[in-house]
Amino acid sequence: MRMKHLISLRINGREENVYVQAWWSLAYVLREVLMLTGTKIGCGTGDCGACTVLVDGKAVKSCLFLAMKARGKDITTIEGLKGENGKIHPLQKAFVEHFGVQCGYCTPGMIMAAKALLDENPNPNEVEVKEGLRGNLCRCTGYSKILESIMAVKKNFA
Repeated sequence: MRMKHLISLRINGREENVYVQAWWSLAYVLREVLMLTGTKIGCGTGDCGACTVLVDGKAVKSCLFLAMKARGKDITTIEGLKGENGKIHPLQKAFVEHFGVQCGYCTPGMIMAAKALLDENPNPNEVEVKEGLRGNLCRCTGYSKILESIMAVKKNFA
C-alpha cells in the first residue's frame, strides 16, 4: 500500500484538506476527491484543454498538474466563477447568449482559459483571443461562436 499525503489546497476561496497519492493530478483530485466535476478530463495528456483551471490566476491543464504541486496556490475552477451577488459570471452568460456552448464538454476549460486571458488583457483583439485559447479544443462549434462570446464579454473586463 502506497502512502497518501495530507495536503491543504485553496480552491475557489476555501481551504480543503485532502489525502492524495504523490502522482495524482489536480484534475483527478478536483473531480474524484472533492467532487468538483465541472472540470472535465478529455484526453488526459494536456492536448484538449477541457481540464483547464486557474492556478494563481494562470490557466493550467489540471490533468498534467500534480495535486502536490498545488499546495499553497489559489485554484479556481468553473464552480468558483461568480458574477456580482452570486449570479453567473459574465463569461458564462456570454457563452449562453452567443451560442458558444454546444455539447458543453469543452466549455468549462474554454471559459477558464478566456478568464485568464481577459484578466491579463481586458481588451484583446481576435488574434489575441485565438492565441489565448490555443490548446483548448472544441469538436462541436468550429470556434466562431466561442470567439464571438469572448469578444462580446471583453467590454466587461476593460
